[in-house]
Amino acid sequence: MDAAAMIDKFLQLNEDRKLEEAHAMFAPNCVIEFPGGKKYKDIYEMVENAKGRYNWVKKHRDKYFVGVDGDQTTVTSIGTLYGENLNGVAFEGVRYVDVFIIKDGLITEQHVWNDFGESGVLN
Repeated sequence: MDAAAMIDKFLQLNEDRKLEEAHAMFAPNCVIEFPGGKKYKDIYEMVENAKGRYNWVKKHRDKYFVGVDGDQTTVTSIGTLYGENLNGVAFEGVRYVDVFIIKDGLITEQHVWNDFGESGVLN
């Protein structure tokens, strides 16, 4: 499986809440960092934190960019988020960028940027 397909599979597993399968794609001590420098120790902590932000969210994954530097592959996924906020109001069109670092076939880092804060959709 190529790197972009691997990340697409990972993101889909997250959306489908197949968390054990998604978690198995992480290397031990994986770095997971979200906007504001918020770091999570694992996928379960990340999902638990999201419960206080929205009812559900999914991604329109529009583009992937892949770069290789020695034994490290970087995959950047760009697109938009859509879902439902805690008030039951649907939203869409919130931009995101996810950057993944892959080594030895496992995700060692995930860095997330999005426009949730600026969009106001979570209020």
